[in-house]
Amino acid sequence: MTWNPDQYHRFKDARSAPARDLQAMIPEREYADIVDLGCGTGEQAAQLAARFPAACVLGLDSSPEMLARAGEHSIQNLRFEQGSILDLCGDFDLIYSNAALQWLPDHPALLAQLWSHLRPGSVLAVQVPANHDHVSHRLLSETADEFRAELGGYTRFGPAHGSSPVLTPAEYAETLDALGASEITAISKVYPVVLEGAAGLLDWTRGTALVPYLSRLGEEDGKRFETVYLQKLTEAFPGARVFYAFTRILFVAQKPA
Repeated sequence: MTWNPDQYHRFKDARSAPARDLQAMIPEREYADIVDLGCGTGEQAAQLAARFPAACVLGLDSSPEMLARAGEHSIQNLRFEQGSILDLCGDFDLIYSNAALQWLPDHPALLAQLWSHLRPGSVLAVQVPANHDHVSHRLLSETADEFRAELGGYTRFGPAHGSSPVLTPAEYAETLDALGASEITAISKVYPVVLEGAAGLLDWTRGTALVPYLSRLGEEDGKRFETVYLQKLTEAFPGARVFYAFTRILFVAQKPA
């Protein structure tokens, strides 16, 4: 996927609110090695590096476009690498991930894999969006189905690609308990976002949900895709103001010493 840091940051304040809550859930202690999975443009990795100056902080992301922006953060105990979350190597005292794991399948297996990279007494802190059942996402899947040929059959949530991998807070807590976790906290929270009509909602999705579709389409097909999607959004949200109840799931757990 090709990410656009400028588009992603058009709603920076709204997208940053869940990260602030997630960081507030991290216990205060000495961490030697921290990794931020799907670090994007690096702001949160930089915040972790500043908060825990004795730790070595790694920001890991698969997008060269995002990492080019992340490189602007110059902190002695912070470094960035390009790579896949699924290929994570090493052991850590804190594994942190904000709005990244939703792109990966099979979360019970994924959490088990991440758990294996945690040292005894370490912490896992994760936040994932949970709006896959929102009207905007259902209409996006409908649009993708109409562009099935152009997309090569790809649709993120649908018969060709499976349902959303995101679990409920209870399911995350149960999964973590089965892994032997302690001090588990798992919550769902709505972060209200007010957008300027259907066009504003389209602009919001350009930063995230639209990315895997537009990355698979040429410029002309991409514009047609957006036009069809905007028409569907306009029919569903005809007013000049759209209240978007952006739901996030946050969970933190500790691996017993």
